[in-house]
Amino acid sequence: MESDDYKFMRIVDAMASLNQRINLAGVVAEIGIPKNTRGSDAFRSVKIVDASEPSNGYFLHFFAESMDKLPHVENIGDVITVYNVLIKTWDQGSYAQYNKKYSSFAIFEGRDNSNVEPRPYQFSYTYRATNQHKKIIRELRKWWAQHNVDIANGCFAFKDMKEGESVDLLCKILHVSKIEDAAMFFLWDGSDTPPASVESKLEDERDNPLPLQLEPSLLPRDILCTFPCVGTILRMFLDERSDKLGVGFLSSNRWVKLLHVKCEIRAALWCAVLMPFSKFVYLPDDTECVIQCQRSYDMRLKSKWGRMPISSATGLSRITETDHPNVPFVTLMNVLTHPEVTYKFKCVVRVVAIFPWRADDFRAANGIYRVRLTLEDPTARIHAYIYAEDGAKLFGNFTSVEALTKMRNMLLGVADDSADTETNGPRNPPWIQCCLKSYYIDSNNVWGSRNFRIFGTKMVSGFSMPQLPL
Repeated sequence: MESDDYKFMRIVDAMASLNQRINLAGVVAEIGIPKNTRGSDAFRSVKIVDASEPSNGYFLHFFAESMDKLPHVENIGDVITVYNVLIKTWDQGSYAQYNKKYSSFAIFEGRDNSNVEPRPYQFSYTYRATNQHKKIIRELRKWWAQHNVDIANGCFAFKDMKEGESVDLLCKILHVSKIEDAAMFFLWDGSDTPPASVESKLEDERDNPLPLQLEPSLLPRDILCTFPCVGTILRMFLDERSDKLGVGFLSSNRWVKLLHVKCEIRAALWCAVLMPFSKFVYLPDDTECVIQCQRSYDMRLKSKWGRMPISSATGLSRITETDHPNVPFVTLMNVLTHPEVTYKFKCVVRVVAIFPWRADDFRAANGIYRVRLTLEDPTARIHAYIYAEDGAKLFGNFTSVEALTKMRNMLLGVADDSADTETNGPRNPPWIQCCLKSYYIDSNNVWGSRNFRIFGTKMVSGFSMPQLPL
């Protein structure tokens, strides 16, 4: 006969059992980020739901000797059972506290498979299986399968991000990069972040150039080539106050729902910041919202205009045209990862920086154009050079300093087109089309030596600045 010691409480009953030790089981809805306490313990919170508390849920607070002994849930909807946890109170209600000395836990896959005996994929060393836990797991699996949960509810797509806001994101973790004692996460959802205004001064490009990426150096080619070529690869950092967080707690190649992450713009590039109070949960690849993201991405790839920035559909400037009007557009990620060099491309980009910045320095003493542009689209940022006849093609007969300055300002989104402009305010560069050619600058064909030139592109006479949607 099963002892009362192994019976499980419903969440709603546990809330009223203050200062009692109980057993509890539930479906995992959220997972806190593991962190080190001020003492020697590691800590993590897990939010569970059941039929008695399907929406607000209930928090389990785990303490363990190390990060690896904390619960590590594989997917939303998995079932966790805890034994001998103490119900405690705090300002916002009550919670169940797991004690590393006398409590135990086990985590089970949430998918209902009645023909297979429930077996945990992680458990504490003091855990002991019982007949009662098998029954509750089957009940919770059945309830979760019938409980219509909109996992994507309240989530923002990258295209809807707003600076300074705390949002929930549904996305895929493409790569995790360790940088010293911290980590950077590379996220993707198939959509484009909106174009960000550029705050840097034109004259800063000499000594403090706008960076091409937020990581210290370009990722190795074998990693970059695994990234999708359409859609923004969003960098996510740990908040500076999160020095006690565990590094490497998020796995690559997993779909995830991130809760309460902050949207920021750094060096005119969007990024996300994982806060100490952020939470997350992994999603199976066959979750409906994941399938929908993948379906939208596949449809975009099949579209004739799918590799153009989404925001350029209503804001593509007519200030440039190319010699190859019928060539399809590709993204800058396509350009970066293309296996062949030399190769030619056509892209829709923004010019976010230029060097030298003074128009009277665009040409050397012998009259040859030598200019470096910093180009970006939602997928990447690169340097592209204008040299010799390509410069003559681009600028045409507009050779006076005044005319070149006006064209420079149009490309950079500078409102004032006077020759002596030194911009201090934000700039909103327009989307333009251009042709690019890749080439190597050394005979060894080293990945980092791949460069790009603008060719077959010219400024249009009588151009005007469009009103850009931002």
